[in-house]
Amino acid sequence: MSTPLSIAAKSYPHTAFLTDPDFTAEGRRVELAASDPIYKAFAPMVRELAYDVSELAIATFLQAHEAGAPITLLPIVLSGDFHHHSLTRWPGSTEIDPADLAGKRVGVRAYSQTTGLWVRGILHEEFGVDAKDVTWVTTEEPHVQSYVEPDNVERTTGKVLEVLERGDVAAAVLGPPALDGAQGPLVPIIPNWREAEEAWGRRHNTVPINHMLTVRRDLLDREPETVAALYAAFGAEIDKRRASETDPGPRVRALRFGISDELVAGLQVAIDYALQQKIIRTPVTVPELLADFTEALGDNG
Repeated sequence: MSTPLSIAAKSYPHTAFLTDPDFTAEGRRVELAASDPIYKAFAPMVRELAYDVSELAIATFLQAHEAGAPITLLPIVLSGDFHHHSLTRWPGSTEIDPADLAGKRVGVRAYSQTTGLWVRGILHEEFGVDAKDVTWVTTEEPHVQSYVEPDNVERTTGKVLEVLERGDVAAAVLGPPALDGAQGPLVPIIPNWREAEEAWGRRHNTVPINHMLTVRRDLLDREPETVAALYAAFGAEIDKRRASETDPGPRVRALRFGISDELVAGLQVAIDYALQQKIIRTPVTVPELLADFTEALGDNG
């Protein structure tokens, strides 16, 4: 019997099929990696190729691609959301306008965290605050070991919520797990953030991408039919999830399968923001990011 495929992916409705003991991809069973939260799988994937298939944050993939990691991006968006609401302050702390964050300290789990990528892009695009004019106080190192952080990035101890609560920063960037786990309501700093998020989406014709699916390049080279079967399985579940919602919110609208205008737009904005913020330092195009996939499986697998 063939060895199982090692897959690191968060438990979503559209990934539940991976737990079905009868599911196989071209005869290959699945062995799910224990990674909770899922970002714990990112460093092992980009540093050690620890899994055959892995969910990966788009900022981490951009850095891994720049570093030459042999990892292929598949046009499958597993999670995404708008992020105007992810920039917060502690309840009762001093009110601050987004435009006044220049010269201030802002907490974020890692400088290369994807939620931070989107928030910094919003601050620059909508409020004129450049990433280099803020001190980014982080609690974790980058997933890509070779990445050198800008000089205005500091490391501290504890979790970002703790850093925010003790007043070490004026604001913090918090992704869904931290926001959902916060005790008490944090205060969004961007006013009218719901309207601002939808306006951003209309302007860019996309919902920001957080995590996509990646595979080891050697697996794609050896077993393109296995990767094609996995790709089709993920795509079918994403299509089913989107079709099940009569009025989908941004987290469902973000889910994508195949090379669409929305996917290309989302990747392009991520690239633009990443270059502005020195998340990556070498320009890259969307076709280059998807080249392994399109050469092996065609434009849409």
